[in-house]
Amino acid sequence: MSAGQGAGQSVGRLYTSEILGLAVELANYPINKAQTLHAEVRSRSCGSTLAISIDASQNKSIRSIGLQVSACAIGQASAAIFAESGKGKTKADLMQALNALEAWLANDADVPDWPKLVLLVDAKAYPARHEAILLPWRAAIAALSKAETHG
Repeated sequence: MSAGQGAGQSVGRLYTSEILGLAVELANYPINKAQTLHAEVRSRSCGSTLAISIDASQNKSIRSIGLQVSACAIGQASAAIFAESGKGKTKADLMQALNALEAWLANDADVPDWPKLVLLVDAKAYPARHEAILLPWRAAIAALSKAETHG
């Protein structure tokens, strides 16, 4: 049994065709060096990494997103879910979403209101996957924070 897997749980249930399909969608969001804001984050629990490039509008909301993800299929699916609905979000929006995600993963709240996040509901039972799920929000917040300090 792998770390973070409960008795009687099957990792096979975790890697559904929907999850694997989301991972493939990352090809629609290539990292772009021309985008003005960049950040990279790493999971302390599993070593997954996520690099993000963002162009922000004048009101500091996300105009476009590029991602480079080195993670399990759950981390990749989370990144695709983030990218699909991240456009137009501000740092405040993302911080609110991250707080809701953290509360949900800690069993203190319902699934956050973010499109397709319900597809990750089975991953909640695998604490070793939690940090990989959070990476896209953490990276985007870090990148958008640079917009505040650099203009």
